[in-house]
Amino acid sequence: MLILEAINRLNSFVGKLVSYAIWIGMAVVVYEVVMRYAFNAPTAWAQGYTQRIFACYFILIGAYTLIERGHVRVDLLLNRRSARWNAILDIFNYAILLLWTGALAYEGWFYFNDAWRFGELDDSALGHVIWPVKLALLVGVLLMALQGVAEIARAGITLCRPEARRQS
Repeated sequence: MLILEAINRLNSFVGKLVSYAIWIGMAVVVYEVVMRYAFNAPTAWAQGYTQRIFACYFILIGAYTLIERGHVRVDLLLNRRSARWNAILDIFNYAILLLWTGALAYEGWFYFNDAWRFGELDDSALGHVIWPVKLALLVGVLLMALQGVAEIARAGITLCRPEARRQS
């Protein structure tokens, strides 16, 4: 159980830390709007940075959202069911999640590696390096896979001992 709690703490820490990126993204958007409409001096960089900030936010917050049960779930199949039934569905769902994260991590590694090795630049006027966003994709997917493994373990425990079910 200690390792499961460590995984939760890691993903909670990353999720809470990354959640502050929203404020940074909002500040950049507000700055751009003020510069564009109040001073008629739009920036060349704001759109690209807000895309990067929000892309990193959305992928890195995924595991934390999984902990908080914030992803879409079909409650019709979960409400009024036994703890064992819910555990079986969770194992199935998290196994599908692991397949998806495995495929995405596999491809994400190649995307990141190519961007890093070849110095890939975005197509904006400023031509920023693209590897940090691709690294965030890889890290976010790996964190989500790690959380998925922890959730499968929890569901397995509930399947064997329904009275040990996590309260959520």
